[in-house]
Amino acid sequence: MKIRNIVIAGAFLSSTLPFVSGATIGQRKENQQDRVAQGVKSGQMTAGETSHIEKKESAINKEERADRTVDNGKLTPADRKAIHQQQNQMSRRIYRDKHNAAKQ
Repeated sequence: MKIRNIVIAGAFLSSTLPFVSGATIGQRKENQQDRVAQGVKSGQMTAGETSHIEKKESAINKEERADRTVDNGKLTPADRKAIHQQQNQMSRRIYRDKHNAAKQ
């Protein structure tokens, strides 16, 4: 059982690695879209899970655009931090959705 927990923790940490390694917001968006697409292709994610993820990602993108509009095309450090936190939440959600019992 301990080995399984270690494997799960490793997988989770690897999903948040882009934030730790300094990946840009755009790179993380692309990586997460790829993870969702792979989950759909493999049948690990249901249509409902995918729809929910897409709606949340759309809201994050809309918020980013609004923040950039307010600050002349740039993100403040506080904006960047908030978006990274939201992306971390989405990453965890993608992982949970891909690894739950629901299959397509």
